[in-house]
Amino acid sequence: MPLTRLLPLLSLAIAQPLCAGVSFTNDIAPILAQKCIACHNEQKAKGNFQVHSFQALTKRAKGEPVLVPGKPDDSELYQLLVTTDEDSRMPQNDDRLPPAQIALIKQWIQEGAKFDGPDAQASIKTMVASLNFPEPPTAYPHPIPVLALTFNRDGTELASSGYHEVLIWNVAETRLTRRIRSLPQRIQALEYSPNGKTIAIASGTPGRIGQVYLVEGEDLRPVHASPDVVLAIAFSPDGTLLATGGSDNAIRLFDVASGKLKFKTEQHADWVMSVAFHPETNLIVSASRDKTARIINALSGELDATYQGHSEGVFAAIFSEDGKRAYSAGRDKKIHVWDIKEGKKSGEAPVDGEIYRLVSHGKDLFACGGDKVVRQFRGGEKPELVRTLSGHQDVVYSLAFSPTTRRVASGAYDGEVRIWNTETGENVATFKATPRIRSSQSLPKRIDTASVLGGCAD
Repeated sequence: MPLTRLLPLLSLAIAQPLCAGVSFTNDIAPILAQKCIACHNEQKAKGNFQVHSFQALTKRAKGEPVLVPGKPDDSELYQLLVTTDEDSRMPQNDDRLPPAQIALIKQWIQEGAKFDGPDAQASIKTMVASLNFPEPPTAYPHPIPVLALTFNRDGTELASSGYHEVLIWNVAETRLTRRIRSLPQRIQALEYSPNGKTIAIASGTPGRIGQVYLVEGEDLRPVHASPDVVLAIAFSPDGTLLATGGSDNAIRLFDVASGKLKFKTEQHADWVMSVAFHPETNLIVSASRDKTARIINALSGELDATYQGHSEGVFAAIFSEDGKRAYSAGRDKKIHVWDIKEGKKSGEAPVDGEIYRLVSHGKDLFACGGDKVVRQFRGGEKPELVRTLSGHQDVVYSLAFSPTTRRVASGAYDGEVRIWNTETGENVATFKATPRIRSSQSLPKRIDTASVLGGCAD
């Protein structure tokens, strides 16, 4: 889907060319959100109609179909818009829909009443909200927290979170080369696919919308929308599956090629802060503010094991190199090591601050957090500290590792990104991951990341 697809909606009263195909997401959902949902939603089904999602729209609340694809005259939904009986006409107690909108609905039904979104059960309000994200400022008046980082396959590019956008940097020159715009306010997680062609984005505007996108070249493809922020994302080792976690306490698994939801599982009792795939088997490890880390079967969504050794919320969890153990960490200021079959603790590594991200490759394990440093460990049942990477002046929220260049990147609350040589510990680059600063642009002075990370910010 081209990036221009996400430009703000034009006036709903403007007729669209009838020679073009009618999109449910772009054309029909905004009409329903504006005129119908107030009386026909999950809590209120006036006339036994619900239109809060596409799935609900297709039949009455008691199951009777109201749409006959290809036949608007046989579709009750359409007939209720054009009837001359004012007691039956929809919307009731309001003006009749403009002729242009009625024509759009009729054409949509004639074309098969097709759904063109990623999830037929998704909230129509959420779907419409995704069409109205503002363009980010050309230049930022001040830096914003770097909540997410990811290297491309050869380590030459680094993607970072921005304000309503993802920023792509040339690593060698620390130069901004591309901006993926018109996204939700906060970019919470980023990951390149194993083949290096696609970037997965977990994002959201708190209390309004959460969305997952896949970006390949200039195409921005929505995969999932939810009523609140999506916090975590991960590709399977072969790149065919995408796992997500968020503030609705759920883990979802999507087929990357089709975007179809394979399962949704609610094994956690609080926000899912992190998800990661096992290097070889069909397992996912997750971390949650409910003080647990869990092992989920990626084939069924069923729970395989639970680790309950944390005393506080858990913000990060990953598998060890050999796949026999998992590492998890969070507010209790320890990296916990535990067996993934039994969920039993085998070791730990205490640190001086809350831990927000864990990254591993081979025998290297990296952690960052509230004490403003990045730690490099030698993984194992009892991780051994190799070195501490110091220099950040603010809380470090994000990490990314490049196996090709053996570099680790870290992003902080003050907008600073540092790139480190993991063989020597040398800081090889430092820059603000911010488009050229200019005071005339409008941007919140301080983004409340504490609300997103469960009170993690200082």
